[in-house]
Amino acid sequence: MLNEKVAKLINEQVNKEFYSAYLYLSFADYYEDEGLDGFANWYVIQAQEEMDHAMMMRRYLLDNGVSVKLDAIEKPNKVFKNIAEPLDAGFEHEQYVTSLINNIYSAAFDIKDFKTMQFLDWFIKEQTEEEKNAGDLVKKMKMFAVDTKTIYMLNSELAARVYTPSATGPAK
Repeated sequence: MLNEKVAKLINEQVNKEFYSAYLYLSFADYYEDEGLDGFANWYVIQAQEEMDHAMMMRRYLLDNGVSVKLDAIEKPNKVFKNIAEPLDAGFEHEQYVTSLINNIYSAAFDIKDFKTMQFLDWFIKEQTEEEKNAGDLVKKMKMFAVDTKTIYMLNSELAARVYTPSATGPAK
């Protein structure tokens, strides 16, 4: 059985991962409205990955005898003035998610819950990748935003991204 505090934090993270999916779908919708299907594709895939993360954490709780409590998912309320703003918001959000994962890890570390720490190791590595990808998009937008041809090329690059379910996620 998991420690009550650690279980509560993981359960909260399940709900926050689902919120992340909603947030990224709202980014995708914005980009669809702007005619940038590649940017939209990138965020639809991000949303799928966030749902995967929520499901992995949900499964971890259930496998450890903890009932999952799903809360209402807050509606994303971001309004964007230009095509760079969702990228900036996405990078900021990934940094926030990293802090949440680190808080869960810290709580598990404090009570020497090595099993949960091992489970979370995958998420820590995943967040390193997520922050890098989001940061790289921000950098590319800053470089390319001055020219519509390069925005078109970046949109084409992002359109080529394909969703791949994580086969290397934490063991069940």
